[in-house]
Amino acid sequence: GFFTREESDPMPLTLAHSYSLTPADLLFADIDAHWIDDPRGGWLVQVQGIHLAGANRLVQIAATDDPSTLPPQDVVAVGIKATGALPAAASAVAKLIAPGGCAVFLINGIPWWWRHGRKGETGTLPLLDPQGALWNEVKPERTLGCVVHMPNEVVEPGVIVHTGPCHLVLGEPDNSSSARLKAVSDMFTRGGVEIKQSNDIRRDVWQKLTLNASGNTLAALTRIDLGGLGADPGLCELAMNVMREAIAVAAKQGWDLTAEMDVEKLAKRGKPGQRPSMLQDVTAGRAIEVEALLGQIQAFARELKLATPNIDVIVPLLRGLDKSIRGA
Repeated sequence: GFFTREESDPMPLTLAHSYSLTPADLLFADIDAHWIDDPRGGWLVQVQGIHLAGANRLVQIAATDDPSTLPPQDVVAVGIKATGALPAAASAVAKLIAPGGCAVFLINGIPWWWRHGRKGETGTLPLLDPQGALWNEVKPERTLGCVVHMPNEVVEPGVIVHTGPCHLVLGEPDNSSSARLKAVSDMFTRGGVEIKQSNDIRRDVWQKLTLNASGNTLAALTRIDLGGLGADPGLCELAMNVMREAIAVAAKQGWDLTAEMDVEKLAKRGKPGQRPSMLQDVTAGRAIEVEALLGQIQAFARELKLATPNIDVIVPLLRGLDKSIRGA
């Protein structure tokens, strides 16, 4: 789904809702918002509102399962998982963006717009946007980058459990400062979300992705939560090796994270019961973000002629798991 905002004075917003990533605190901002979901979820939200279980609050919000019923929006916040569902929604997202508006992609992993604004690089990433629909219809110049530090779980349509921080990192793909970056940052801040404006959004992507590439993927394959992964010596060692390989790829691209990423400590960071989003998706029978979290790292490594032996084993296992879940 999407979450949109429409307002005559500040800016309209649409939230494209994801099943385990929902910036729920945004709903408390002083905005006229719209929620877009599948037919059942949209109907439930429209009738019942959104229940923020952690805060024990109920929020009423206009909801629909048909984005074509909404007028153009100044801001479209897209929380659709970085699976095949994301490029499939490109046309709907593109049509929602008003002239001068933008889309904010609240997604995990390497984003499809990665090459935009990078010297000597252009074009979409085929693993993430196979037909170029996001690049050609939404367009990277109408996009703001975002890194989400906001653990949420949608336990049923319209019921959201939030634990941990409520923090977003926002940045322009070309690393510039802009009026729209400030406006969108201010909007989220009014909704109670802690915001960092980044002048190097890809570095922020790599910082989170290094953790997700190991924790999310191994939890999905083993069905073990982060606490269990950290307590298992073999899995902990594998997680460290995956992180080291991701850090090496990032460094080769120009972002050296070695000094700030203690892989041994990070591999043991999880707590019992802490279920990363990919594990949530597997247990719920939903498609998983294989390419954004790990496949694209492998693709970068091959372009750079870097060896990633651990990632090379895990990627086909994840693709097979995803194929099994989707019945493909």
